[in-house]
Amino acid sequence: MTKVHDLRSAIEFLETIPGQMLTSDTEVDPNAEVSGVYRHIGAGGTVARPTKEGPAMLFNKVKGFPDARVSIGMLSSRKRVGLLLDTDQEFLGKYMGEKLKETIPPIMIPEGKHIDCQEVIHYATDPDFDLRTLVPAPTNTPEDAGPYITMGLCMGTDPENGTSDVTIHRLCIESKDELGMWITPGSRHLGAFFEKYCALEKDMPISISIGLDPAVYMCAGFEAPTTPLGYNELQIAGALRGEPVELANCVTIPEKCIANAEYVLEGYLCHDKTIREDINSNTGKAMPEFPGYTGEAKPSLPVIKITAVTHRKNPIMQSCIGPSHEHVSMAGIPTEASIISMVERAMPGRLLNVHAAPCGGGKFVAILQFKKSSKNDEGRQRNAAMLAFSAFSELKHVFLVDEDVDIFDMSDVMWAMTTRFQADVDMIPIPGCHCHVLDPSNDNALDPSIRVHGIACKAIFDCTVPFDQKENFVRSQFLEIDKEKWAKELDF
Repeated sequence: MTKVHDLRSAIEFLETIPGQMLTSDTEVDPNAEVSGVYRHIGAGGTVARPTKEGPAMLFNKVKGFPDARVSIGMLSSRKRVGLLLDTDQEFLGKYMGEKLKETIPPIMIPEGKHIDCQEVIHYATDPDFDLRTLVPAPTNTPEDAGPYITMGLCMGTDPENGTSDVTIHRLCIESKDELGMWITPGSRHLGAFFEKYCALEKDMPISISIGLDPAVYMCAGFEAPTTPLGYNELQIAGALRGEPVELANCVTIPEKCIANAEYVLEGYLCHDKTIREDINSNTGKAMPEFPGYTGEAKPSLPVIKITAVTHRKNPIMQSCIGPSHEHVSMAGIPTEASIISMVERAMPGRLLNVHAAPCGGGKFVAILQFKKSSKNDEGRQRNAAMLAFSAFSELKHVFLVDEDVDIFDMSDVMWAMTTRFQADVDMIPIPGCHCHVLDPSNDNALDPSIRVHGIACKAIFDCTVPFDQKENFVRSQFLEIDKEKWAKELDF
């Protein structure tokens, strides 16, 4: 197996596996065409149909950027994530939960070692410096507010205690040297750091690393309480690879970046400057987000003033479609790990597995597979659901199913709901909870009881069979065949 340690080695590895990497030499326009093509190839998730699960793609010819390439869909398949992390795709959540106990902190790249991300350096003071011609960031749709960096790992440092953290944010290229940055209110650690800088009336140094080892992107989706403020998720990526992530000092700001990134943008998050997100398009729209709807352009975003762009020779811009299965992987699998870790501590051995389903974009819906071994386990499945809401606050709906249900097959989950669920006794609404501002139904216009946009009625759907009724809900038992005898037919 090719040792995966950066984006290029990940691509090389996938090229050895049939059906996992598609390379195109047809020229592609980064203005909406990249996503327009990939929608049909392999986006999946909550993207408007037609779409499907398919290979990752690498575009070798990008209009307007002769020396660059664009990669998309690296993580838009659970199977592919399992391959890239060398583990069983069905138990990725458990696997990542185990790595929370075996963390390896990032380290500075050894002195004198080649720094991949700084092979080419462009300073903002250069006369021809322009983000729009240096960074081939695609737009998802023709309505987007502008080119978006969708796979930018932002790194910042707490001004009080020096702890660093990483988060992925929506970053819109607004001008030759400015980005607009959307920080989800109250739920991102870099946002907490930025608030401290604002209180000090200082700009916050920030680096944006793009084009990374998939393990780094997968760890960035963890949130509190699993990874509290000041917990650097890069140490989980180190555990996934069995070696530390290497960092490098930025060339123009007092911050670090991922040493083997394809691109790094350096700059300062301004404490006293904002910008209207769609200042260039005037569409009133931002970009498609994970619930499957295009978000509204924000009237006032914090500005990142860029001081430099560094990159590898012949760099690869990594991107994703906002509502694709890629978001499901990056947000959902850490969600699964967080839920499993919390429930296992409270009631060991009863929660068999968790799936953050694609229909919820990896954030809104979780299916919990729970095993009742005695009459004393009755009701504990609902306790597990409440723990799931505590483990991941943006979760909206939890479906509880028995051990005989395939949690990765929504038809099977809906079968359990149809034959084992009665709404008047098995649906438990929990009104008035904060969920996520990107769910358009979390609004007073749809529910007069909602006082602030982003409030939701969370719900538990208990589709498990009462323990004393299990004998009445046994699925039809088919003949267990000799799989070696029928191997040819089964592989067809």
